[in-house]
Amino acid sequence: MSAEKTNVLILCTGNSARSILGEAIVNRLGGGRFRGFSAGSFPKGQVHPGALRLLERHGYPIEGLRSKSWDEFAGANAPRIDVVITVCDNAAGETCPVWPGHPVKAHWGLPDPAAVTGGEAAEDAAFEAAHEALSRRIGKLVELPILDRDVPALAIRQRLQAIHDDLATAEAQSSQAQP
Repeated sequence: MSAEKTNVLILCTGNSARSILGEAIVNRLGGGRFRGFSAGSFPKGQVHPGALRLLERHGYPIEGLRSKSWDEFAGANAPRIDVVITVCDNAAGETCPVWPGHPVKAHWGLPDPAAVTGGEAAEDAAFEAAHEALSRRIGKLVELPILDRDVPALAIRQRLQAIHDDLATAEAQSSQAQP
């Protein structure tokens, strides 16, 4: 990892919901030390309206957010990527491009809020849940001091995966305890 900004690429298949939220959250919580990007293996071509509603409700800037291919981040002119996080099982299981610089990779599988049916209220609730889950994980990511030092990539990957695993366990226990 370098002492300059840590660039984080959030990946999903469609790059219309979870990965877009992740990009916005990294840019907000990163405090100038992290820069968020998002992309998809098969981008939908537009950001999901539910993601835009949530981002606007929470005061995130939405200008410049767009659904884009992960190929934009694999070429010679792409920004250096330090961390790649997949947020859907499809993207995690696909053969990713070879990322220049060999970034650290982790998988934070989360339910797809764009797949929720039942009207706008149900959709908004699903987007809120995704936002909360990503905010907790990214909040832990930006607190990691190991991203600023020369730490082996395997140790960083293990810590990133532990963030998700620990929070996923706590979230599951919390949801089971609620009536």
